[in-house]
Amino acid sequence: MLYNQIPYTKSQPLKSELPMLTPEITHPLRISDMPKSKNTPFDVKFSDAEMTVIASILSAVSVKKMRIIGNISPSGAKDWILKATVGATVTQICVVTLDPVQTRVDAPITLVFASDYQVDGGDSVTEMTTDENIEPLTDVIDLTSIAIEAVALALPDYPKSPNAHLKVSTFAAKGVKPMTDADTKPFASLASLKDKLSKEDK
Repeated sequence: MLYNQIPYTKSQPLKSELPMLTPEITHPLRISDMPKSKNTPFDVKFSDAEMTVIASILSAVSVKKMRIIGNISPSGAKDWILKATVGATVTQICVVTLDPVQTRVDAPITLVFASDYQVDGGDSVTEMTTDENIEPLTDVIDLTSIAIEAVALALPDYPKSPNAHLKVSTFAAKGVKPMTDADTKPFASLASLKDKLSKEDK
């Protein structure tokens, strides 16, 4: 099995749309249950059954060793800050060879849940800041959704195995040498001239 590792060095906005999760794999944090004077730690290790469902959501072959660990703490009078790390080992199919490709994801997350996150008169949401890591504060924060979105953002859109090679076809008129990608690279014309002069000297 082929293996790629993608370490994450910074958080990314969790804005992708994913299918609605079943209640069985929802791990909620209820704001009303959390103390407003200290951090609330959490550590969710997803079960085999949950990871099977998550693999289906991600259109992956399998998901293993998935976990989200971190804490949520009050910020100011009404806001909350969530800091966590999401880890998972995901197997996808190579788009070229159809071989299994394994990717290890370790993604740090920082999210601010703001109480003054405003909604305009229509159905769209208007953020009052340019920080894409700010989310609207709701009564329940679902750790499962956050974890899945973090993994989805980290995975390659078109997974390829190290041995994957696309066949290249070149076409040209009869009697004309077809141009390849190498011919368009810098100094390609100089290399061609050098080769021509070398043949003339023989």
